[in-house]
Amino acid sequence: MALLVDKHRPRSLEALSYHHTLSDRLRSLAQSGDFPHLLIYGPSGAGKKTRITATLRALYGPGVEKIKIDSRVFQTTSNRKLEFNIVSSNYHLEITPSDVGNYDRVVVQDLLKEVAQTQQVDLAAKQRFKVVVINEADHLTRDAQAALRRTMEKYSPNLRLILLANSTSNIIAPIRSRTLLVRVAAPTEEEICDVLKKVGKKEGYKENAELEKRIAKESGRNLRRALLMFEAVHAQNEQVNEKTPIPPPDWEALIAQIADDIIAEHTPARILQVRAKLYDLLTHCIPATTILKTLTFKLMPKIDDALKSEVVKWSAFYEHRIRMGSKVIFHLEAFVAKFMRVSEAHLMGMDFDDDF
Repeated sequence: MALLVDKHRPRSLEALSYHHTLSDRLRSLAQSGDFPHLLIYGPSGAGKKTRITATLRALYGPGVEKIKIDSRVFQTTSNRKLEFNIVSSNYHLEITPSDVGNYDRVVVQDLLKEVAQTQQVDLAAKQRFKVVVINEADHLTRDAQAALRRTMEKYSPNLRLILLANSTSNIIAPIRSRTLLVRVAAPTEEEICDVLKKVGKKEGYKENAELEKRIAKESGRNLRRALLMFEAVHAQNEQVNEKTPIPPPDWEALIAQIADDIIAEHTPARILQVRAKLYDLLTHCIPATTILKTLTFKLMPKIDDALKSEVVKWSAFYEHRIRMGSKVIFHLEAFVAKFMRVSEAHLMGMDFDDDF
């Protein structure tokens, strides 16, 4: 059984329930006959992916929804083999090169060159070019982005790229200048309430405006998260009213527990206990940067104001280490140890040191 977030995902630009001006703009681009490379950016849960799928449908028709998943093997210069999944239809491909970490340049170079050098299979297709959707474009290494830039210049007649990113800050300037930047802002709380109301009506849930407002507020304007919370509330409670508690995701509850553990005791034994919980989160596919960011936010209310800027500084430092390195557990554990060190120094009235 599909989750509500997938079951009620709009399929066309007309069906999207907010940012109508943006939908009109994407529709006119799809119909113009001169479709550019796009860089779609905005916060998580704003509807970037849904808008792209709807735009592809406007470009090629319903055939774009007939997708298959292929597993491909790429070989690096050091003869290492990389297994990589590609979601594709006759008209487009969807890839997430950051899945292979620092080897993303190999995937970008080989796959895009192969796609660009082949003609459109369907002679009746509305467009002569193929579209490649690149997820998490802001996580691409500099080498991969440089390879992407060269591909865009060389093969643009047969290929259009749609890059999805949370922020443009990690995208190199040459790529930004060769794409049309489209910002998808997070929906307002009122817009989230409207979506929850429509979905609840279709599912036969009893309308509850107060509960919908609470979910919209607690979701942090993330529509995907709001729909998951909405479904969890109704799945876990037979009778739902405006005071029904909204359960946090399991991973978030575990991070809150880790924050309490770190505050309670600053010892090597406690670091070992925390390590086991961090491993648990990583094995359940929670991204290391999400763990670090959420842990920092959970620690903030529990510490003195004098410590906050120092903790944020080290959180940013170890987030950078996570992005640059490969063994993420080392950097998460190092942040925990550094936090304990800084807290101890503060309690003892010592100056913060940078010797870790």
